[in-house]
Amino acid sequence: MLRWGFRVLFGLPPWLKRALAGRSIRLAGQVLDPDLQLLGKVSALLESGDGGTVDQAALAEQRRQADMAAEVAAEPGLEDIKTTDLEVPGATGPLPARLYVPPSAPHVSALLVYFHGGGFVLGSLATVDPLCRLLAAQSGVRVLSVGYRLAPEFPYPAALDDAIAAYLGIRAEMPALGADPDMIAVGGDSAGANLALVVSHEMAVSGGPVPAFAMALYPVTDVERTGGSRDVFGTGFGLTADFIAELERLYLPDGIPTDDTRGAILRADDLAGMPPVYLSTAGFDPLRDEGEELAERLREQGVPVVARRFPGLVHGYASFTAVSAAARDATLDAASALRAALALAEAKLTEARRQQPAA
Repeated sequence: MLRWGFRVLFGLPPWLKRALAGRSIRLAGQVLDPDLQLLGKVSALLESGDGGTVDQAALAEQRRQADMAAEVAAEPGLEDIKTTDLEVPGATGPLPARLYVPPSAPHVSALLVYFHGGGFVLGSLATVDPLCRLLAAQSGVRVLSVGYRLAPEFPYPAALDDAIAAYLGIRAEMPALGADPDMIAVGGDSAGANLALVVSHEMAVSGGPVPAFAMALYPVTDVERTGGSRDVFGTGFGLTADFIAELERLYLPDGIPTDDTRGAILRADDLAGMPPVYLSTAGFDPLRDEGEELAERLREQGVPVVARRFPGLVHGYASFTAVSAAARDATLDAASALRAALALAEAKLTEARRQQPAA
């Protein structure tokens, strides 16, 4: 019923949705997307409690609600994506995973290993299912979503250790998944984007197999940060600065270790050697500044970067594609970048293999 109600509400004529949303919100030279403004208004009416903190006693319920919200916001028409639930290696044992195969995928192709968002505390295969379906459908690339361990039950570096172990384990099993081991990309949104970026960086600094591409949607890159976009957009646009701080406290209860800055990739000394990166930010996102600063640092160190800011959008926009045309367009931009980057990587790989002397 709720899903139907959202379809009806956001299917109304634009002028009526604007009237329901209220006067346009303008801040820092940006105008909030009217559909997301209306969504924020509706969400405020539906919320129980203040929604601004993580109550550990109610964490299971919050996770359940996040899964339900994803189902409500799922786009129709993606049922032809073939899905298979399986397990992949984690740092301490198997992790749940879900493989998405679009009808257009060739027998052997590239694969995107995807890490969900949720501040390292919330999120699951279910919360990111609609997004993974859309990415697979629009890019023509297989997508493998990984469910890593969450805080506070498993604080830092559990999620990162799982992400690294999953990436290496999946790479070893790529032929069985119908994909080329040299055509593996990593991606994620928010906290998951952080994991994708740090996995890429770890492979570069350790001499491991570097992914062919990294896709980071509105990543968190610098924990315990204050000022800038965290202040300007820290209230009123979904994700709040206070909520971010609490999630960071649960994930990193002792803060960033002095001898291990992997939890804050923006602080890494050397970013050279990372694969090409697609990095998007949202104009009304508290995390906007740190994402854009990372993009600039990557450029300075010779890493190919496509950086996009979508000025009218909010954090988590890739979960709102069914209700906001602007959010959908921004998400399709990422899918197009993934498709183009992997096509280029495949062409280079084919040429390199062609030039190799016969055994």
